[in-house]
Amino acid sequence: MDEYLILMRLDLLTREAQPSPEEMQGYMKMYNDWVGGIAAQDKFVGGKGLSTEGKVLKPGDVVTDGPFVEIKESLAGFIIVKAGSLEEATKMAAGCPILLGEGNSVEVRKIAAVHEK
Repeated sequence: MDEYLILMRLDLLTREAQPSPEEMQGYMKMYNDWVGGIAAQDKFVGGKGLSTEGKVLKPGDVVTDGPFVEIKESLAGFIIVKAGSLEEATKMAAGCPILLGEGNSVEVRKIAAVHEK
């Protein structure tokens, strides 16, 4: 079984796109239920949310503030799951409640071992 990275992108900048505290509580319950369902299948490896602070490095010693390159979508977090195929991981990702938000997206990528300890 391989590991897949599920990247969750949404608009973290536009004030109008931010949920109310009540909406956020509902979204977090849906998110926790979704992750809990994956964990119940023993296919959850781990994951983290990301802060809105960060730096972007570009060639030529260019360093800019913020992880937001030139788009409104920001990488909000990720989880790693175990799956037998990209299709299975994509099916898991399809249940991510972030997809309920307009303009949001989820990306699934197979983790390729480049660095081994």
